[in-house]
Amino acid sequence: MGAPHNTKRYGEEWNAAELSAISTAVELIRDHVVISGGWAWHFMTPPHVELKHAHDHKDVDAFVAPERKGELVELLKGLGFERTWTRHDGKSDDFHRYTVVEDGFQVILDLYTGNVPSVSTASGVSIVEPKHLISLYGTTHQSKECFSFQMAKELIAKGIDPVGRSEMADYGRFLKK
Repeated sequence: MGAPHNTKRYGEEWNAAELSAISTAVELIRDHVVISGGWAWHFMTPPHVELKHAHDHKDVDAFVAPERKGELVELLKGLGFERTWTRHDGKSDDFHRYTVVEDGFQVILDLYTGNVPSVSTASGVSIVEPKHLISLYGTTHQSKECFSFQMAKELIAKGIDPVGRSEMADYGRFLKK
């Protein structure tokens, strides 16, 4: 979602079977990581229609504390994940990509080593604290155009915590563009 949005494609939904495969993988690692990026927006938002422009679901961005990284890597290997090389390899030991094919879909885990402020969602998944998550856009994450980023930024500016807020699933004003 780093490219500018094509407003003519607003309203397109993510493939439910693919999201299910990725969600299952997140469930298996949730106690070891703090979810970031599009999946963090997903988990902080009450049940909603999975629109492609609301938040990015193509990969799972996650932070792991340095002291838990070895344990997580062993778990990932046991689940069939393999280390996948990216253009970022060799620049830092703080980022690694792991992938696995589940139910015919590639599950991509972008793993960042580091401690980040986190909060727990209603579903029990730990996510990067929203103010900190917003600060990661432009460096760790790309698109400031996703609906969830924009809505969370507005809520935070008003002093409202976006986690669990119904406004996070109100995409109507974006779809009218």
